[in-house]
Amino acid sequence: MPATDDEIREKYLERAIRELNQLTHELQACEHCPRGQLMPVLGSGHPQADIFLLKYAPTASEIEEGVAFYGRAGSALMKSFKRLGIDPLTVYGTLCVKCPVPDTEQSAPECRARVLEELAIVQPRIVVVMGEAALAELMDLDVPLGRPVDPEPGRVQKLTPSCDALFVPDIDQALDDEGSKREFWAAFRALGDWYAAFPPY
Repeated sequence: MPATDDEIREKYLERAIRELNQLTHELQACEHCPRGQLMPVLGSGHPQADIFLLKYAPTASEIEEGVAFYGRAGSALMKSFKRLGIDPLTVYGTLCVKCPVPDTEQSAPECRARVLEELAIVQPRIVVVMGEAALAELMDLDVPLGRPVDPEPGRVQKLTPSCDALFVPDIDQALDDEGSKREFWAAFRALGDWYAAFPPY
């Protein structure tokens, strides 16, 4: 008897969970970056999220908890998801630099390239790239079938044939200044329009 759509989706989800767990173990055992006793900051969210949030480097609160988007940025984004009508369970967030190193230049290129593995596992429909450093890193990774993404805030662009990209300012820098905050939310609002136009399954 052929598998139902629900059974197929369940199998894909199980595989994504297994692969993310494997990636977590590899990151925790990695010795490329001089992070000492501190653990890497791991991605968090749904293993098959439609929306993939990408920042460049962790903040102090993210380092303390070992989880991407923990703290002010995560709280601000959760409020925004609610305002924009976006289900937070359709979101996954991660960092280019996962290791808590004093200088991001100390992070190994092969570690930063692990974002490609996360993209391949999660297979999002859109990547929200936060800040020019994250965008430069993403463009350097040679995403399979990837196209150049311009640092144009608030415009949805094609990253690959099956995945869009939205560039927005760096949220961590935006939260401390009223003008920067307005610029961030003006750009981020485009995600709500994209999500509203997204066809239901």
